[in-house]
Amino acid sequence: MLNMPLGLQVPSSCSALTRRQMLQVGGLGMLGLGLPGAVSAREPGSQAAGAEKSCIFIVLGGGPTHVDTWDMKPEAPSEIRGPYKPIATSVPGVHINELMPRMAKLSQHYTLIRSMTHASPIRNHPDAMHNILCGQAKAPDDAPGCGSVMAKLRPTRHNLTSYAWLQRCDGNTTVFCSPFISTGGFLGKPYAPLMIGSSANNPSMVNYRVSELDTIVGTSSERTLERHELLRRLDPSLSTNGRHAAAGWDDLQKRAVELATGPDARRPFAVEDEPSRLRDRYGRHPLGQYLLMARRLVESGVGFVSVNGWCGYAPGENSQGGAASFTWDMHGGQMGQGNIFGTGSYGLGWALPRLDEALSALLEDLHERGLLKSTLVVVIGEFGRTPKITGANGVNGRDHWTSCFSAVLAGAGIRSGVYGASDKIGAYVKDRPVRPQDLGATLYRALGVPLDTRVGSRPITTGEPLLELFQ
Repeated sequence: MLNMPLGLQVPSSCSALTRRQMLQVGGLGMLGLGLPGAVSAREPGSQAAGAEKSCIFIVLGGGPTHVDTWDMKPEAPSEIRGPYKPIATSVPGVHINELMPRMAKLSQHYTLIRSMTHASPIRNHPDAMHNILCGQAKAPDDAPGCGSVMAKLRPTRHNLTSYAWLQRCDGNTTVFCSPFISTGGFLGKPYAPLMIGSSANNPSMVNYRVSELDTIVGTSSERTLERHELLRRLDPSLSTNGRHAAAGWDDLQKRAVELATGPDARRPFAVEDEPSRLRDRYGRHPLGQYLLMARRLVESGVGFVSVNGWCGYAPGENSQGGAASFTWDMHGGQMGQGNIFGTGSYGLGWALPRLDEALSALLEDLHERGLLKSTLVVVIGEFGRTPKITGANGVNGRDHWTSCFSAVLAGAGIRSGVYGASDKIGAYVKDRPVRPQDLGATLYRALGVPLDTRVGSRPITTGEPLLELFQ
């Protein structure tokens, strides 16, 4: 047998595709759908089990400064500690930046990991991000991200994607982002994320619409149904009731039509249906509205949602010297981005209040809805930033730093407190280092996936889960 797209099989003796096989392979295109990951293919005869637990994985693209956020060093010299003061949280002895008062009040819901590290030398964004997203060290180019692995292992029962990515990484992905985010790795396109939103079209905008759920070339719902009927007439075996339908094809086609025509698939993305006061609570900026959308997706049965932690542009500004959707790449004057301690688009005075607003709203909302126990929330950048303040032309910044950085984990049985420690200036790990593969193992452990699981011939993780984090 020859394996064909969408899990179909063709006898190896065939020298050419039959008319029916061509219809099957081309059917989704004829329906007008061009959404990798939007309709998950299944192995013939398999049953898709709904995800028992979900994950919202928030990527602070660019790499946030750990010594100005979760791992402050108030006793360090001024060129290390920066201008901000630490404030106490609700967990005794734990302090975070004064610009995050709401998160300080909610610290009973999350753990701070202060000992993340890339053991191998990495200086660029894409390699570091690829390792973090895959939960691996030295991840090969075809390694699937954790979201793709979960889409394979825990496909959703619904006519939605099993894996969504909110806010594209605008700009040159070979420089600022991992070019492999949207591929699904060796698992293939059926397990790639459904990419939603961009800097020019995001849910903080009044005229936002989820254009990615439009069928390609603007096919209307009515036209999609017409094409579906045409497919049925051309070959009755493609009909839902046909006796000779290929295994798995009917269900896949049905889900494709529902995705293209039905309101249920679009409803989870409709943040405009939420009460205005709740939208205000999350914040009327991209990060806030994407996290609200992520909660709606998880509530609707999507198992894995990645969110690019872009805070939008400060009033009167744009991307300046950095990538359009990389708020946290705060080099300061070296790239013409403005002061890292300022209130511009690449300043902590802009970014941290929005992170505080949106992340605290997400944790509260999940908790109030009874979803935090079953939803793992991860907040991390691809690396940290230099303990020593750098910059140019008198404009402060911090550069890339991979030896030590921080992460936040909440929900799905994660306890509160602090795990690991950095040295006195936040340069290197002092206690209990956590590598990308250990973060990946911890993620799978929290989501209830046996760590000896394999996808294809590869193990899902080579790391050690942080068992102390679990209640």
